[in-house]
Amino acid sequence: MSVKLLAMVFLLVAASGEDTSFIFNYGFQSANLTTDGISFITSNGLLQLTNETRLQKSHAFYPNPVDFTNTTSFSTVFVFAIKPQYPTLNGHGIAFVISPTKAFPDAQPSQYFGLFNLANNGDPRNHVLAIELDTIESGEFGDINDNHVGIDINGLNSTKSAPAGYYVSRFQFQNLSLNSSLPMQVWVDYDGGKKQISVTLAPINVNKPEIPLLTLSRDLSQILTNPSYVGFSSSNGALTAFQYVLGWSFQVNGEAQKLDTTKLPKLPRFGGNKQSMILPIGLPLLSLFLIVLVSLSIAYYIYRKRKFSEVVEEWEQDYGPHRFNYKDLYSATKGFREKELLGSGGFGSVYKGTVPGSKVEVAVKKVSHESRQGMREFIAEIVSIGRLRHRNLVSLLGYCRRKGELLLVYDFMPNGSLDKYIHNQPSVTLNWMQRFKIIKGVALGLCYLHEEWEQVVVHRDIKASNVLLDSEFNGRLGDFGLARLYDHGSDPATTHVVGTLGYLAPENTITGKATTKSDVFAFGAFLIEVVCGKRPIERGREEFILVNWVYGLWKKGEINEAKDPNLGTEYKAEEGELVLKLGLMCSNLRSEYRPSMRQVVQYLNMEVPLPDLPLPLPLPSPSGRGFTYGSQQDFDDIQMSFASSSMDGYFSRTSIPESILSGGR
Repeated sequence: MSVKLLAMVFLLVAASGEDTSFIFNYGFQSANLTTDGISFITSNGLLQLTNETRLQKSHAFYPNPVDFTNTTSFSTVFVFAIKPQYPTLNGHGIAFVISPTKAFPDAQPSQYFGLFNLANNGDPRNHVLAIELDTIESGEFGDINDNHVGIDINGLNSTKSAPAGYYVSRFQFQNLSLNSSLPMQVWVDYDGGKKQISVTLAPINVNKPEIPLLTLSRDLSQILTNPSYVGFSSSNGALTAFQYVLGWSFQVNGEAQKLDTTKLPKLPRFGGNKQSMILPIGLPLLSLFLIVLVSLSIAYYIYRKRKFSEVVEEWEQDYGPHRFNYKDLYSATKGFREKELLGSGGFGSVYKGTVPGSKVEVAVKKVSHESRQGMREFIAEIVSIGRLRHRNLVSLLGYCRRKGELLLVYDFMPNGSLDKYIHNQPSVTLNWMQRFKIIKGVALGLCYLHEEWEQVVVHRDIKASNVLLDSEFNGRLGDFGLARLYDHGSDPATTHVVGTLGYLAPENTITGKATTKSDVFAFGAFLIEVVCGKRPIERGREEFILVNWVYGLWKKGEINEAKDPNLGTEYKAEEGELVLKLGLMCSNLRSEYRPSMRQVVQYLNMEVPLPDLPLPLPLPSPSGRGFTYGSQQDFDDIQMSFASSSMDGYFSRTSIPESILSGGR
């Protein structure tokens, strides 16, 4: 048979899709993979999916489609490695993907793996099967932990998942760390006869375990389209990792060829060994030099130990990556230098920093704590809040304790706090489109806290100075130092009353309970503040109560007269009137008349019409002696001491509740 005839037979078999197979055992230089985003093939043949670039996505697919029409089974095996850029902060993971397309233009990075977005996550029209190797726990997807393997169908809420590891025997399970920088092998097998998919994980030097890590019964013919593409997808968020695929084998209607791990390309070296700089200069002089060096080293070690000493108790060892080293934070902020100071107040100071060994910018907030009583419970809540992930929340990355200080580490927001753009004759003002976008973003973030996370999170200090703006002027709610958690359906515990005058719901001073409705009250004051460009309470010759003023204009049918003059001609009266009326509704004295945050989001998106405001609309008097419909009196008689500490930049108000300092909750 001629060479040409053999080539034609090979092409016909490949085109039929009956036995599609390929193997990349010596690297990917000649693979001709379809790559996009930040993925590329390294000089020694590694498929590198991600690097230190933040908020990027990447894909790498086998270029030819795979016909699953007559598929009774398929099998794949690949070797991967994940190295986080900063050892104590996880980046995102890798997903093996079968998809009807190789392009995902509308997909988001971060927790969406470059595959989906908020709108299409879980849509059965996606026709996507993904095996996720996930190193971040995303509460909105119901992740079991920050180190797991999941089988995903059409979205990132895993149909089945398990902690990363493998079965040494039926009765012995060995845990694995996906972001250990060590290469690991994954087997994915689908039996079309049994309608069953299995996933197996093991270190590179271990043969395929007999017991799979995951097994799921599902008819994939109802999910996959024909043809489809096979490949890998990944992304980076605010934190980054280096993700590699070393080798890959795939087979339709058969078992994928085994990879010869001795022939795979080598991973780059992560770090290096320090070499001694001491050279022998003669035995007597060397001995003397060593004695002096040891003495100086001991003295320097003691100095450094005292300088960077931390308060670490045994129970804190469980918090892992949420616990930062003081030494790293000291280096990140250049020794908490005055030049890095973002702002300060009675609670402490906030500094800008860059995490050592990475380009991740953070804001480090230093506050004092005088008592150990209640600290364990408070830190537990800080760590829980650190698992919140939403595009309209400032991520709390972790904490550190040192002597009399508590340091909280947040994502850095380059455009600072919202209040500096709407108060005190700002040099840069925000137009109506930007303000309305910020309002809707904060509403989505607050709805996530109240209704969409695994617990109810009550923020307790919503105001313009606690809304931070990222590089694109998206609004993100920050400063969770006063936040409180409780289970859905349970009654929140009584606490000390904390908050800021003008945003504090009247029932808080009576019951001492912070609820979602008290957050809604503060959000109402925030809505009116953003539209009007005025603070909720301003002191002058006469005390000015913003909500009373807007309420009076509404009664006269002139509510749009309350808008900020700096908004100019781009102001949309219909949207502005909606926000002002919604602010009055949220500010109702009776908490049961206030809407939920989910209803607020629906009103802002104009999905449902805003109901008529109730008459009359009682408003709280700051004097604490009743309620008023007009001007306020006796401002100086206020008995509450919740006025905020002003700060031009980051996080006003204290982050340590009185309950911690006084030893109670």
